[in-house]
Amino acid sequence: MQLKPLGDHIIVEPLSSQEVTKSGIILPETAKEKPEQGTVIAVGPGKILDNGQRAPMDVAVGAIVVFKRYSPDDFKFEGKEYLILSQSDVLAIVA
Repeated sequence: MQLKPLGDHIIVEPLSSQEVTKSGIILPETAKEKPEQGTVIAVGPGKILDNGQRAPMDVAVGAIVVFKRYSPDDFKFEGKEYLILSQSDVLAIVA
């Protein structure tokens, strides 16, 4: 089964966060912050504008993106964690 987002949504696989701080303290799962970077694995077709045209997506599959901390919704699919967010929540593409 494959995930296909609708509209201007994208599906992101979050980059793994570090589990040990610089001073060597191991962080439990509950103390970790939500990731702010991830790899795009699926892109929707784009938002439909008022004139009926579809806006092109600026983000492509495989891009590493930086997004707003509290904007994505997280979900599990086939045992893996993913994030879904709107293209407007993407702040930058890592080059």
